[in-house]
Amino acid sequence: MKNVIVTGGCGFIGSHLSEKLIQLGYKVKIIDNLSTGRLENISNFKNKIKFYKLDIKNKNKIENLFRNIDIVFHCAALADIVPSIQNPQSYFDSNVTGTLNVVTSSVKHKVKKIVYTASSSCYGKCKNTPTGEEEKISPEYPYALTKYLGEQILLHWSKVYKLQSISLRLFNVYGPRSRTSGTYGAMFGTFLTQKLYNKPFTVVGDGKQTRDFTYVSDIVDALIMASKTNIKIDVFNVGSGETISVNYIIKLLGGKTVKIPKRPGEPDITFANIEKIKKKLKWKPKIKIKEGIKLLLNNIDYWKKAPVWTPKKIEIATKDWFKYLK
Repeated sequence: MKNVIVTGGCGFIGSHLSEKLIQLGYKVKIIDNLSTGRLENISNFKNKIKFYKLDIKNKNKIENLFRNIDIVFHCAALADIVPSIQNPQSYFDSNVTGTLNVVTSSVKHKVKKIVYTASSSCYGKCKNTPTGEEEKISPEYPYALTKYLGEQILLHWSKVYKLQSISLRLFNVYGPRSRTSGTYGAMFGTFLTQKLYNKPFTVVGDGKQTRDFTYVSDIVDALIMASKTNIKIDVFNVGSGETISVNYIIKLLGGKTVKIPKRPGEPDITFANIEKIKKKLKWKPKIKIKEGIKLLLNNIDYWKKAPVWTPKKIEIATKDWFKYLK
């Protein structure tokens, strides 16, 4: 039985990962400050884990929790584009300094391996698709930069201090338990709330842009397989194996639409080249988009308390996006 830490374990990906690890017989500690994570996400298995309401920015509070830990899954981070533009310092503190604290605590207590949830946003508006791990790094906004800096800290410390680490660059993760509160953000959360309240879907531009939508259970499988590999240090893309237009998502969800302006800094296509992870980790995605959306719709009540975004509200919320990324 392995002892593991999941940072951000009450969040979207972290809660699904924690639940799966428990099912597999791991002893799980969750560190989460509940800034975006929800206790509701772990309510079905809270009595089977050890939960610590702590912030990874505070090294003195978290360091001793890493004693006698085999694997750390580092999922904690601040996400979303607009607030990272408005308050880059908080993103640096959480995603860079917080990651440094997790890594140095792991080194001190001789953790065997860290698996890091990196972001495909590090590639920016890349021209080459499917996008491989060797693609030029070109982050467009502070969130993307801070997640990439976190990855670089992990890889450098691992090389110097002989810590095994795998960084997974995740593409457009979706599924139940995605964040419902706070600023305007991920497409699926926005659309599901609009569907619940019979509002039109706010489609950016012409809706022909495509995304590599990757279901959360496939992400969890990749994280666990990364923790088991004998590879000491490496980076892998994690995607669905296909790229899907926003218009097709609207067709599957069913409903009326309203167009909102295309946004600067966003790629027209995200599409991961996943040959490396398929070959080296023997991982491959299982959930196709039609099945994934059915699973989402079966859990649509989760988004009842989420904000309902209208074109006007989005215009106000994203004004800094247009101001700084134009």
